[in-house]
Order: sequence, then C-alpha cells, then structure tokens
Amino acid sequence: MTAVLIVVGVVVVLALILLWSSIKVVREYQRIVLFRLGRMVGLRGPGIVVIIPFIDRATWVDLREFYLEIPHQTAITKDNAPISIDFITFFKVVDAQASVVQVANFTGAAQNIAATTLRSVVGDISLDDVLAKRDEINQILRTKLDEITERWGVKVTNVEIREIIPPPAVQEAMTRQMSAERTRRAVVTEAEGDKSAQILRAEGAQQAAVLQAEGQRQANILQAEGDKQAALLRAEGFASALRAVFEAASTVDAKTMGLQYLDALKALGASPSTKFVLPLELTGVLSGLAAYTGQAFNGASEATPPPAPVEPPPSSDQ
Repeated sequence: MTAVLIVVGVVVVLALILLWSSIKVVREYQRIVLFRLGRMVGLRGPGIVVIIPFIDRATWVDLREFYLEIPHQTAITKDNAPISIDFITFFKVVDAQASVVQVANFTGAAQNIAATTLRSVVGDISLDDVLAKRDEINQILRTKLDEITERWGVKVTNVEIREIIPPPAVQEAMTRQMSAERTRRAVVTEAEGDKSAQILRAEGAQQAAVLQAEGQRQANILQAEGDKQAALLRAEGFASALRAVFEAASTVDAKTMGLQYLDALKALGASPSTKFVLPLELTGVLSGLAAYTGQAFNGASEATPPPAPVEPPPSSDQ
C-alpha cells in the first residue's frame, strides 16, 4: 500500500511538472517560434501557449528595440588618413521567424557587419568630410546595414557615431585652427562692437543736429512771426498817423501853410551857425502871404471909420 502511494505521488508530481512545462505565458513584446520534431510549425504569442513536452521546442524572440555598441574601429579615409571611430547601432526584430531561421546569432552578426560597413563607408570619404558630415555618414551606415539585415528579419532604426579620433598631427592642426578661429571671432566681435558704437554715436549726433536745427527753425519762425506782428503794428500806427495828418491837412488852407512855412524858416535861421538856401518857391509864398496880409489890412480899414478932419483954428485977423 505504501509503495502504491509512493508511485502515485511520483506520477502526480511528474504530471504537474509536465503540465507546468507545457504552459507558457508570452508577454506582449515577446513571441515564441515553435519547432516540433525539428520542423518549424509557427509563431505563438502573446498570451498563454501550450506546447507538447519533449516534442515541441520553443525559441523566444524579443521584439523590443535594442542597441549594439560598436567599439573603436580603425578605418582609412579616402585621403589615406587613419582614424578611430566608435558608434551605436539600434536594431529591432520585425520578423521573429526569419531572425531565428535565417541567422544563428543576429546580434553578433550585426556587430560584425556594422564594423565592416563602417570601414567601407569611411574609405569613400575624405578626412574633412568625416569630421564635418556625421549626419550624412550616419544615414549612409543606417541604409547599408538595413539592406543587409533585412533578410534576417531585423531592421536598423538608427546609427549614431559617438566619437571620431583623428591622427595626432591632425588633432594638433585642428587645435591651432580652432585657436586661430577663436581669435578671429574675437577680433570680428570687437570690430562689430566698435562699428555698432560708432553707428550709435553717429545716429545720436545726427538726431541731436536734427533736433537743434528743428529748434533753431522754430525759433526763427517765432522770431519772424514776432517781427511780422511788430511790422504790422508799426504799419498800422503809421497808417493811423497818416490818416490823422491827412484829415488835419484837409482842413488847413494855403495861407496857414504859408505861415507855418515861415515859422519853419525862422526856426532854421535861429542859430547863427546855420546856413540855408531859400528856394525859388519862396517868392510865391511871400506873394501869397503879402496878398493875405493886404486883405487883412484892408478888412481892418473898412471896419474902422476914418478920423474926422481937423478944422483949422480960426484966424486972429477975423
């Protein structure tokens, strides 16, 4: 009885082990390439996959993107300059069955193919282009590697060069060139600063001159306006004076003007050192004045009666 129980227990344990080994849980990013008696029977997953123990063999494939670090590789450029380059290659399995059936170890194969392709690409490019055109080299490497790994069911998603080490002589020349370039940039920057400062000073002087000229123009305009107003006021005063003189002169006759003329001549001759010339028109003035004086005298005579004749005293003989 005890032996039977032991046998039953062993059978149950073996059955559980076989059952456990026949059930596989495949994650979303995993696939199982199933072989039955050496023949590939298909792809399984994701989810629960049941296989036949001792008959089926499952090969796991990870579909996630992974990368390979390619160590420093020595390559010769087109102009025979030895350089050392290391880069990173990113891969992704797109066909799980091909990645298992077509290549034994696609990671190792991809690493060797990447190193060989790098030497081939660099050999067609000069040193200056290698140092200056990393993006183009990355694109060329990615395209060539993808053409090779496509038949393995693996796709190259990206290639990035990490470091390029040129020969020591080239490094020294690059250092000198960098120093000269920095010196040139410093000189250019200083010259640009001086230029900007001079431009700003010139613009400031120009604006100041414009403002000064504008102020002077405004001052001249205001002064001209003042002179204009003063001239208008003087002209108006002079016109008013002329109108007053004209109105006063219109009421003065020739006789009054003659008397005023004589008064003026009298004033001119008041000083013993004054010499003046009598104009020819003076005779006309004097004749008019004499006529006026005679008329005045005649008028006075007519107004005053003549005195009575004086009778002679009587003679003593009578």
